[in-house]
Amino acid sequence: MGDFIYERIVLKLSGESLKGKRASGLDPDTVRFVAEEVAGVARGVQVGLVVGGGNIWRGAEYEAAGMDRATADSAGMLATIINALALQDALERTGLTVRTQTSITMPSVAEPYIRRRAIRHMEKGRVVIFSGGTGNPFMSTDTAAALRALEIGADALIMAKNDVDGVYTADPRKDPLATKLTHITHIDALRRRLGALDSTALSMCMDNGLPIVVFNMFTQGNLTRVLRGERVGTLISEAQPAPAN
Repeated sequence: MGDFIYERIVLKLSGESLKGKRASGLDPDTVRFVAEEVAGVARGVQVGLVVGGGNIWRGAEYEAAGMDRATADSAGMLATIINALALQDALERTGLTVRTQTSITMPSVAEPYIRRRAIRHMEKGRVVIFSGGTGNPFMSTDTAAALRALEIGADALIMAKNDVDGVYTADPRKDPLATKLTHITHIDALRRRLGALDSTALSMCMDNGLPIVVFNMFTQGNLTRVLRGERVGTLISEAQPAPAN
């Protein structure tokens, strides 16, 4: 399709990336920016979206305070649905047709997640937002993104993390000598525990040969550049990327 190297992708957004400069919640300008970036590619690539909920609810914090882990994670799943509805509205304002599906049954708010229906929506040019995580506690939204990408036959998992522009040799906020990697294999990322995304998601992508791109979405045009195969962020794949033009 066009000059993009992928036909179908899942774009994973961290919930915290949607709060902008706010301490928590949703920043309307940031949500609008994300919608416009997605709209810039969605007519040439089939797009699925998975969004986290960390801008609204951080389950780990409540678990540390004594809350049952499964209960805390369930609340986090609901937070992802709030974010999904906000993104749905912003995307529709750009003229896109959007369907939100949720792993938690909520028929008055969104469709239930049905794999074949999701694929059909995407084949018709609709953006599909997968919310509610996997529907199970103890699973991150990174894992949900990897799972949905594999289920719908995506060509790549595109990870837009909060304040992260790629995978580094160490945490650049703690180690001034940390350097950004342009390419790494799944197994090396797992062995080196580089923290780009959780090990379950990495393992799933490795076992199924699904490439991952970790990048900074909040530079205008970066998403388009990633989908054109330009050297943006870090590619996690078994095959080495082609030389840059």
